[in-house]
Amino acid sequence: MIEIGSFIKLQRTKQGMTLGELADGIVSVSYLSKIENLKTHASPEIIRLLCNRLGIKLDSSNEDVIKEKCEKWYGMLFEVNDQQEIMDTYQEIQEMMDKNLSDSLLMFEIHKIRYFTMIGEIDKALKKINELNEIANNFNPTQQFYWYKFKGNYYSVNRDYNQAIYFYKKSEEKMVRVDIGEDEDADLKYTIAVTYSELRNTLEAIDYAKEALSIFMKQYNFHRCAQCHIVLGISYRRIKMYEKAIKNYNLAKHLAELNNNKQVNQQTTYNLGNLYSTIGNHEKAIQYYREVVEDDAIYPQEKLTAITSLIKEYYNVGKLDETKEMIQIALDIVDSVKNSVYYKQFYYIIYTYTYLINKENENFKSLVKDKFIPYLKKNGDYGNLVTYSNMLANHFASQGKYKESVKYYKLANKTYEKLINL
Repeated sequence: MIEIGSFIKLQRTKQGMTLGELADGIVSVSYLSKIENLKTHASPEIIRLLCNRLGIKLDSSNEDVIKEKCEKWYGMLFEVNDQQEIMDTYQEIQEMMDKNLSDSLLMFEIHKIRYFTMIGEIDKALKKINELNEIANNFNPTQQFYWYKFKGNYYSVNRDYNQAIYFYKKSEEKMVRVDIGEDEDADLKYTIAVTYSELRNTLEAIDYAKEALSIFMKQYNFHRCAQCHIVLGISYRRIKMYEKAIKNYNLAKHLAELNNNKQVNQQTTYNLGNLYSTIGNHEKAIQYYREVVEDDAIYPQEKLTAITSLIKEYYNVGKLDETKEMIQIALDIVDSVKNSVYYKQFYYIIYTYTYLINKENENFKSLVKDKFIPYLKKNGDYGNLVTYSNMLANHFASQGKYKESVKYYKLANKTYEKLINL
């Protein structure tokens, strides 16, 4: 059951009310602080007065209904579901929470971090984290498990993967103390695998993906199995075990088709393009990238990811007309992802190749040197840092600026060494 002090503190913080404003005429500020921090038990009359000022009814008659709706909503946040339904259910629960003292409140508030992150309201997710920090010391082990996991989600979306893995591992520590079920166990293992993959800790990514896969296989969860096979495919590609990579991608594609999951199918197709690009089979890479781009059901961000890959492939094989075609398509839709954390990367890639093709040398140099390379360094994107450092080095060499050229060749080589040692 939620402690009344934690409930009062949470509601006061959400409403932007100071201790003094809530305490005025009811209790002293110091006494209210003790109530909120569970250092004293207030009388029922004081609790009633404080809740009245907060606009909260001390009514638990709807507890069973609230709990049932919350459990349904938590499940909706797990899988790919209709976003409007998720948002409508959230509003319905919120209205009930605003009027009732519910044992489900803290868990609902913690799940809001996941919810806001999922719908792209990143600022609201951070605000919720800051609100809950005030009472996090009072969370029970189950609440702590989700608290750490969803904080990890927040940092992952912001591409701070080191912070994300820190919180995911804290969540994993709590998991041994609570009964959360195999679904949550597998989901956390998969999430850790993805994060290790982003950090290019390939062996850890493989281990966690295999653990998650073994659970999802027992549950016949084809969607999640396919996601695990994609992580394994990416990992094996990175350590140049290409046959294993292709095997896992094909398994992912087969499972996605069985489950009629277009999004996973698109992800697999794109990653097959990456694999063939890596081994120098540009025709096959282009074939897979185009398959993604030409899918009408694809989201703009995924489409731009495939388009920018096609821009690079076409340019590298000297097909400039096709490169220009892809640049124009990218320019037509790039503004639709302005709120994405990947927007800048799309923008920089599009204009890097635009300036190259149009021989706008000063614009190219200024963009790549002063903006794109610092951006890649900041985000730890070593793969692209190697690519664009070499590109800039080649540009300087072609202009006879050998001192500048050597500087960026060295950056590319140093970054590559770091990349293969990760």
